[in-house]
Amino acid sequence: MATFIPRVARACQRQQRQGTYGIAASYIAKGHKFDPSTHVYHGHDAFFVSRLGDTGSVAFGLADGVGGWVESNVDPADFSHAFCDYMAAQAYYHGSDASRPIEHLTARRLMEKGYSDVLHDGSISAGGSTACVGLASPDGCLEVANLGDSGFIILRLNGLSAIPPVMLSRMAMFGGRGFSDMPHDADVTHKCLQHGDVVIFATDGVWDNLFNQDILHVASRIMTSSGAWQMTESGSIRVASDLENTLATSLTAAAKKASLDRKSESPFSKEVKAAYPNEHWDGGKVDDICVVVAVVCEDTQPKARL
Repeated sequence: MATFIPRVARACQRQQRQGTYGIAASYIAKGHKFDPSTHVYHGHDAFFVSRLGDTGSVAFGLADGVGGWVESNVDPADFSHAFCDYMAAQAYYHGSDASRPIEHLTARRLMEKGYSDVLHDGSISAGGSTACVGLASPDGCLEVANLGDSGFIILRLNGLSAIPPVMLSRMAMFGGRGFSDMPHDADVTHKCLQHGDVVIFATDGVWDNLFNQDILHVASRIMTSSGAWQMTESGSIRVASDLENTLATSLTAAAKKASLDRKSESPFSKEVKAAYPNEHWDGGKVDDICVVVAVVCEDTQPKARL
């Protein structure tokens, strides 16, 4: 398992404050031992984090390569990793061409651009992927485009906003053989973020193995033990630094542990039993796991931009 931790500054226009998105990613491939010190990536899942040109916004997301392509001697990681690389590049260089008008880039449009670049990459002969892509703007607005069984959840002090993926649904996988959904079919969601919010993007390796309350339990334990999510004398919420690293690593560890548990009920086993009463499935589902966590933190001191 490895962790990637950029920090991106933003202006909190609603309250006239400067702030940051602390973003970290953690991942582990199925069949590999859990080792937080390892920084070599394996597996079909991929992620990216990038500034959005010079807008002050940040783009981040993840993709899960369709494993069925292995049967055709195609490595699913080629598609998902290239897809994330191209989306990161499109975001980073957004608006850099002075000869062209600056396009209003949405999360869905970024997904479309990344997919188009993959199609024009001659080194990728086939493949497919799910995707969850977010754009967090300087005013605290989050736009998310999601296609497939990846998804996201927002945790807030005394509240939870979940956008869970549909378990067992594998129809929304663009680029895969026999599937017709494309990036323009992605569901788009808009959320207004607040100081102290925890935004969690994850592939199905998390959603198939952890219930929402499991995720909330892990996050609450980390936030409270660090002194975060507590009210200060001024009435604001306390948020400790570098929480995103611990959150991403801990959620990946919890999902990995649950995936290897052959006895406890999991979201996947529950859905299997509901959809196929005669099918016997206990415990979790072994799979690649990828988590991207963003912690919203307002600050009166301006930060350096990525």
